[in-house]
Amino acid sequence: MEIKHIWPQCFAEFIGTFFLIFFGCGSVVLFELGDKSIGTFIPIIFGGAVSIMIYAVGHISGAHFNPAVTLAFWATKRFPTIRLPGYLLSQIAGATLASTVHLIIWGSNHSFGVTGISTGIGVGFLVEVILSFALMFVIMSVATDSRAVGELAGIAIGTTVALCAFVGGPLTSASMNPARSLGPAFLFGEFQSLWIYMLAPVVGTILGAKTYEWMRCYKEGVESKHGCC
Repeated sequence: MEIKHIWPQCFAEFIGTFFLIFFGCGSVVLFELGDKSIGTFIPIIFGGAVSIMIYAVGHISGAHFNPAVTLAFWATKRFPTIRLPGYLLSQIAGATLASTVHLIIWGSNHSFGVTGISTGIGVGFLVEVILSFALMFVIMSVATDSRAVGELAGIAIGTTVALCAFVGGPLTSASMNPARSLGPAFLFGEFQSLWIYMLAPVVGTILGAKTYEWMRCYKEGVESKHGCC
C-alpha cells in the first residue's frame, strides 16, 4: 500500500515535538538558572505548547508528538505500521534537537529539564501509567470520536497535559512521553531511571486507548442510540 505525504507528516511530528521540548523544558531550564517566577507556570507552558502545536500541525500529522501516543494508536489499529518508524524517529529527533538548542543558548549548567523520580520506583511507575492513561483517554475521546467537539481537541489535550504536570510534576516530572525524557537525558547524561519513562507511558497510553475503545463500542445486546464508530 502506498502511503502519501509521509515525509511532511514526519516533519510535522519533528517540529511539534521540538517546540514542545523547547518551550516546556526551556521553562524548566529558566527556573533552574534563577527565574523562580516561572516555576508556577511550567505545567501551563507544557500544556500550552501541546495545544498550539496541535492547532498548527494536527491536520497534517495528527499531532502525536509522543512515541507512546503513536504506539497506542498503532495498538488500536488506528495507525499504519509502515508509518511507525518515521514517526518515532521524528519525535525523538525533535526532542533531542530542542535540548541541543538549550545547550547552545544556556550552556550546560542545568539539567535540560531531565525527568526524575522523587518517590519510590513502584509509585513512580504507577504515577506515570495513570497520567499517561488520562492523556490518551482524552486524546481518544476528542480526536477519534465523531460525537466529541473536535475543534476543542487542542484545548482539551493541552489542559490535560497541564493538569497532569501540576499533580505529577513533583513526583515524576510528569513525562507521559518517552521522547520528552530521552531528549534531555541525552544531553544531561542521566539514564538511571529512564526505563520507567520508556515503559510506563506506553503501558498507560495503550490502556487508555483500549479502555476508550471498549467504552465507545461495547453493547449489551442493544444498539446504542449514538451508534458505534
